[in-house]
Amino acid sequence: MANESRPCPCDIGDRFDYGGRGQEVQVEHIKAYVCKPPASTDKAVIVIHDIFGWQLPSTRYMADMLAANGYIAICPDFFVGQEAWKPSNDWVSFDDWLKTRNAAKIDKEVDVILKYLSEQCGAKKIGVIGFCWGGAAVQHLMLKNPHLKTGVSLYGVIRFFEDRSSLLHPTFFIFAEKDDYIPLEQVTVLEQKLKQNCKVDYQVKIYPGQTHGFVHRKREDINPQDKPYIEEGRKDMINWLNKYL
Repeated sequence: MANESRPCPCDIGDRFDYGGRGQEVQVEHIKAYVCKPPASTDKAVIVIHDIFGWQLPSTRYMADMLAANGYIAICPDFFVGQEAWKPSNDWVSFDDWLKTRNAAKIDKEVDVILKYLSEQCGAKKIGVIGFCWGGAAVQHLMLKNPHLKTGVSLYGVIRFFEDRSSLLHPTFFIFAEKDDYIPLEQVTVLEQKLKQNCKVDYQVKIYPGQTHGFVHRKREDINPQDKPYIEEGRKDMINWLNKYL
């Protein structure tokens, strides 16, 4: 599935057989996947995908999990029609590919989605979660968007926003101990800067023995020893949202 020279750990256990319980909608210029809970609610969560895009079954599985926990969940295509990264792509071209997909340039799309959630779904309290590229986008939004109540950044790429830490809203950071893409030294520096500059509630948590993508990509039955941490990460994410939404 991935280049043998640099296999992506995210490819482990992709839920290619997962169809999703929600539906695809068009919100102005953006396509999005929406899943709603059985009971009506005024709470919603924007799900920001990783480099593999808004259609990745594993990400939709997480959106459905949020809906099962009482939230309207929406996963927009933040690449806005541009092609998502494929596991078969050559990693040599990754940096060039990434230049046209900046995690800090999603504000226009977020505003469109916030309007949709408010006007079409009756949402009054809105949070955001994101994975990898999307985790970095969460940090960006927590630094500047006044309309979001809280965020959960799952293995967000720290180097994108490492010099900024004055968060506006309570933010939970999930990291993996054995993440090849986010060294623990970067996590330590992030914690130090948050401690110095952050005036709102935040938490940084490192999950032992885990690799990049562990919360949303790795199927629980592939590595049984990881299952408790996968479940803990998901539970922690839901608990944080419950606390602040």
